[in-house]
Amino acid sequence: MAGWAAGGGTVLDGPGERREQHVDDPGTSTDGTGPDGTGPDGTGAGGRRAARSRSDLAVVTAWWRGLGGDGFLALPPPTRGRYTQSDGHEDAAELAAVRGLPVPFSFAYWHWQSHRRAFDRSGALTGELLLHWGGDHAAVAAGLGEGPAGFRITDNGPGGAFGLDRVTGRDEAGLPDPADPDGVRQFLDALDEPADRSAVSFRYRPLSPAQAAWLHERLRGPLDLSAATRFAVSLERRDGLAPDETERLLRAWRKEYEGRPAEWGAWKELLHALLRHGFEEAWEVVAELGARTAPVLRRVPSERGLAVVRKIALAGDRSAVHAWLSLHRALREPDAVRAAAALAAELEAHGAPEESLRGLHEALVGAVTADWRRETGADHRAGLSWSALTAVRLSTDERLPRALRVLAADAARDRVELVREEALRPGGGAFAGTGARADDVLAAVDRYEAARDGLLSGTGPDLTAYEGALGDVWHRYRTLTDADADWLRERVADPGTGLQGLGFCLELLLAHGLAGESEVGALLPRRMKDLTKKYRTTYTEWRHPLVTLTCLALDLGHPAAGKLVSWWNGARPLWKDELRLLTHLGAPDEAKAAELWDFVTSPAHDVGQLMTWVLVRARLDGEHPLLVADRLIGVPGIPPHKLQQVLVGVADPAQPLWHYSVDDRSRSWWQRALEVAEHPGLSPEARAIGLRTARAHYLVRRPDQVRPAPTGAERTAALAWIDRHADD
Repeated sequence: MAGWAAGGGTVLDGPGERREQHVDDPGTSTDGTGPDGTGPDGTGAGGRRAARSRSDLAVVTAWWRGLGGDGFLALPPPTRGRYTQSDGHEDAAELAAVRGLPVPFSFAYWHWQSHRRAFDRSGALTGELLLHWGGDHAAVAAGLGEGPAGFRITDNGPGGAFGLDRVTGRDEAGLPDPADPDGVRQFLDALDEPADRSAVSFRYRPLSPAQAAWLHERLRGPLDLSAATRFAVSLERRDGLAPDETERLLRAWRKEYEGRPAEWGAWKELLHALLRHGFEEAWEVVAELGARTAPVLRRVPSERGLAVVRKIALAGDRSAVHAWLSLHRALREPDAVRAAAALAAELEAHGAPEESLRGLHEALVGAVTADWRRETGADHRAGLSWSALTAVRLSTDERLPRALRVLAADAARDRVELVREEALRPGGGAFAGTGARADDVLAAVDRYEAARDGLLSGTGPDLTAYEGALGDVWHRYRTLTDADADWLRERVADPGTGLQGLGFCLELLLAHGLAGESEVGALLPRRMKDLTKKYRTTYTEWRHPLVTLTCLALDLGHPAAGKLVSWWNGARPLWKDELRLLTHLGAPDEAKAAELWDFVTSPAHDVGQLMTWVLVRARLDGEHPLLVADRLIGVPGIPPHKLQQVLVGVADPAQPLWHYSVDDRSRSWWQRALEVAEHPGLSPEARAIGLRTARAHYLVRRPDQVRPAPTGAERTAALAWIDRHADD
């Protein structure tokens, strides 16, 4: 478990692993500041808080250590090992097991990313500290209370994190004291909160005359660019920077950030002001910063900006396509579909990559949905339904080229049933009063289903998408069609497929027994340089592609297997050491099984070794891996939370789930949990683990978080399953 000890001490960094840890505690600061965050002369990073006897971090930590009890667990403050919310939930499961806490329990924690955002190196609070949680919201709220003296806790509801920040004051006009950094920060945070975070382009609430005057006052006199940054941002987000302020900021920016202009946090807002006021210097900035300026040019339509963005997009920049479509509609063709068709023709004529077309499809669906929400005043939830209907409609819109219709069909694949369900709701659901009659919507669904197979055969997901998006479609590939297998092989053979894509494709081919010598030959030796690069697969259902390729080569007895094993056994690079044992799944034997067992029963951090051992043992013994995992229940040295992940993850040996922990948002994990809970050959304890996993899944507790989004019928079936097993 990722633990923490103030100033230094023994902590747990992995399951059972102990080491000495020193943190940026006030007493061990490395920047020359003292325990109160001040420098030798009373100034420095925390000089403004010199009167305080202890740092904010020390105060918060002392309060935090006093929390807990009555079914509420406050995890120790984080080290770098607790980097995400998933890490926090894993730490909670491990600590609860160590302490023997009954399940379910409620807990709260913060992770390293929140820590770094909230505290500076002196321990001063420089931003709100987000406190994440699990279990019962009301129990967590009661456990946290009001916070330490001088601070407050903000409850953002069951769907959000709690926030901890300093108590500050405002005057009669709601303005902070300019000399109070915490008050100023909170005031600006409130101003910079979008009116609607779900909108394609953020809008901000208008400033009161007093607020505007206060911000302008901060920009008067000698200009400190660092201090002026956030004031300038808050003003220009409302088109508020005056010409003289814009000019002064431009001079200061050029002087202070010469040769590195993009490092200033407010350059986009300043460029927007320059464009808005018609400064010729704006185009010098555009020329210097290039493709990064496309989103700003989009917000200030001009023929000159359109020409710049078009050139960037045709050069293959996917993100610039959004701005290109927006500007083309503003200046050429307002109809989104006709505009997208024109841009697609230009992209094809210039040989732009597939990525650009994917960007155009996303921009088109986003534009149609944003138009509809603007016209109807619909909320985010209704917008999601309209976006799904848009994808369904576009897939059969003959005004678009086939390539765009294919992308629309793929986007609609997991959403078409949501569209049908919405149309069949009494009164038309989200489509009521929009001109989209239920009969028309259902007819669009029918047209989509008639065309779907012809459009999608031999296609696959975007292998360059973020890893979560690829994980969202993993359930589609539990069985493979011939067309799926052909597409996966083509991607493996494509020199342009990156490590993520290779990991995705190779894992599926190998797990389904469809990988062979052609895959080894496609990758070795010409791609060995790429394959030996570090690539983290913590949050994926697939392994590093070189792990998978090594297993394949070993199983095949391929001549390259020996060289691959020698590389894994070499001294460099260091990143591979933690993954080496995962290659033992290839051509397993008792010696490999023994080495894996020594590891999984040690305190070392597991990154798939227990899963590998279970699969190795199953192959050697000729039995289902579930039976192997079942026998590990209660075995000393096997962490219960890790065994839960492995037990559910190996339910289908033709597609093991390698995500480092149970993924409560995943359809694949839901399916496997049910199979474990209902497996007649497993022990009652193993089935109970499957049932507990199912009960905790977001399909039951927070269906809005499941990806792809479930239909109401799926949710009803899930709740009915839970009810049937209520007494199990």
